[in-house]
Formats: sequence, C-alpha cells, structure tokens
Amino acid sequence: MIKFLDLKKINESYEADFYEKMKLVLENGWYILGNEVKAFESDFAHYCGTKYCVGVGNGFDALVLIFKAYIQLGKLQKGDEVIVPANTYIASVLAILHADLIPVLAEPDLKSYNINPGLILKKITPKTKAVLAVHLYGQLAEMRIINEIANQNNLLVIEDAAQAHGAVLVESGMLKGENKKSGNLSNAAAFSFYPGKNLGALGDGGAITTNDAQLAKVLYSLRNYGSQKKYHNELVGVNSRLDELQAAFLNLKLPDLNQDNQKRREVASRYLAEIKNNKIILPFWNLSENHVFHLFVIRTENRDELQKYLLENGIQTMIHYPIPTHKQKAFSDWNKLSFPVTEKIHNEVLSLPISPVMRNDEVSFVIEILNRY
Repeated sequence: MIKFLDLKKINESYEADFYEKMKLVLENGWYILGNEVKAFESDFAHYCGTKYCVGVGNGFDALVLIFKAYIQLGKLQKGDEVIVPANTYIASVLAILHADLIPVLAEPDLKSYNINPGLILKKITPKTKAVLAVHLYGQLAEMRIINEIANQNNLLVIEDAAQAHGAVLVESGMLKGENKKSGNLSNAAAFSFYPGKNLGALGDGGAITTNDAQLAKVLYSLRNYGSQKKYHNELVGVNSRLDELQAAFLNLKLPDLNQDNQKRREVASRYLAEIKNNKIILPFWNLSENHVFHLFVIRTENRDELQKYLLENGIQTMIHYPIPTHKQKAFSDWNKLSFPVTEKIHNEVLSLPISPVMRNDEVSFVIEILNRY
C-alpha cells in the first residue's frame, strides 16, 4: 500500500536527534517559552526573511491572534469585513469569526485554486478592512496583485501560509537571493506546524511572522494571557504558546525544509509530465518556486469512483476538502449561497500521495495506475 503520507517515515531520520533534544529540554527544566522557542522564533524569522516570529499553539490561533492584535492596535474594529476565498479550509473563515469580524467569501481562480484578485475588487465595501490570502495546497496566491489592490484601497493583507512553508515569490529581473518567501509577502502571516505540513511538528504548533514591531509586541503579549511581565496583564489575552519541545523538534527539521520542498517538486514534475489521462485535470504550476506542493490535487468528474479504483490498486488518497465552508451545517445561514467555482472544486478534487520520502518506483506506480484508469 502506498500511503497518502507516511509521517513515521518522514520523521524516522530525526529520531536520534529528537531523543537527544528531549533529554536536553528535560535536563534544562524549562518547559514553557524557554530558549528552544526563542531559538526557533529567531531561526524561522530569518528563514522567512522577516524581523519577527511569534510562536503560538497552532495555525488557527495564529490567524485569530493576528486579527485580535490589529483590533487592539485600532487598525481593525469588531464588525469589519475581511475578504477570504470561498474554497479555503474552514479554519480560515472560523478565525475571522472568532475575532468578531465578518468573512466575505470570494470565488477562486479555477486554474490556481487561489482567490481570484479580480473578484476581490468586486467585494470591497466601505466596511472592508482586510484581505486574507490563502496559499492553498502550497501554491502562492497572486500576492503582487493582491497587495496592489490593498494599497489602493487601504486594506491590510494577511497570509494564511499554513500550507506554504518555504514557497518563494520569484521577482522577475531580480537576483535569486532577493526573492521573498511566504510569510514575508503581507502585513502578517500565519503558519501551522500540524504534523502533516511541509514543516511539521510532532503535535500542534503555529507561528506568526511580520515586520511590524508594534504588531509583534502585541502578539507576544496576547499569546501569553496579555502579559509581558508575569502577573501583570495589560491586555485581554489567551494561552497560546508554542511548546518548548515542539519548537526544538521544528528547529531540527527546519534546515531540511528547502530540500524537502524540492523533493516534493520533483514528484510533482513527474506527475505533471507523465500522467496522461483525459479524465484527469492536473494542477497548474509555472515551474517556479511559488509552489511547495503541500498537496498535489487533481480533479475528475467521478471523484469517488477514481478514489475507490486507486484504493483497490493499493494507493491511498485524500479529499481536500469534500464540503465547502458555505455548505457546512455550522453555517446554515450561508447554505443557500451559490459559489459555482468553489462547489465544482470541492466536488472534483482528489489529493495524490506526495512527500519528500516517496520513492521513484512508488511515483511510477501511481502514474501507471492513473494512466490505466
């Protein structure tokens, strides 16, 4: 059986280092917001090219805290509108709601699956104050255009980079070293380190990156009960702190992230070049570094039939995501809304196995079975 994602195999090569690091943390005796978190925050900020990184409990909290921090700073107010893609994972929308803001859904581009910048313009009202750009499946949203729209309309831009660790916006005519990564393409960005992410922890974890010193200061406080000094609570905060052990594990894996992303691209390149079946729609990719293939997502009209066929042939797949947000029971007021592009995507997508530990023969087998379908 070819697993959709073999997390045990991904983490196997780090096991000895994990045990050694855990021993050091135990010997140190400092388990919350200690040197391991500080080291990871520094290293991940450097990796993303930002001045600040704030480690938090998970990717959802990262988004919520960004919005709450902007409310604290007076740059957002409760009831303000935030434009968000209609086909994102529900967490993006929930985060807006949990900050007492109003999500405004916009259709994606069917080619890239990311928010359609042209439709952002049509959704702007006097209450619109921010755009949440989701880098879905690991491919960057059209950040140049989104930032231009935001600048012209005085909007904040926040990245949901939960699936796009290390994706690079390649600037035409610029040296490679001057290109910017996800997390450094907006006012602030949220990352998830859920175990299956390109940079995954051994549990939950998240982070916020930004170049805004004022925002970072508020975030450091909000994540820790609204306190910067113990028992002195200046803000109404929460408890959402990146775990010391998870930070240590993440920092062991961070140096390999670029190499792992490249391996994902190599698998994706083979899929794109060698899958030849007119019943299958392959994802768009312009062969730059703007896609880190957290997921390799195909589309087909008979998704359930194809998934069953692949499983019968020993290939695990996943559906990301079967039900769009506006059709979820939790949002019954939205159930009658129509987003045809989003609904088409959710009805047709199927995610193939892809990871930095997939063998060439496994990739060949997936291609062969798909071509036979």
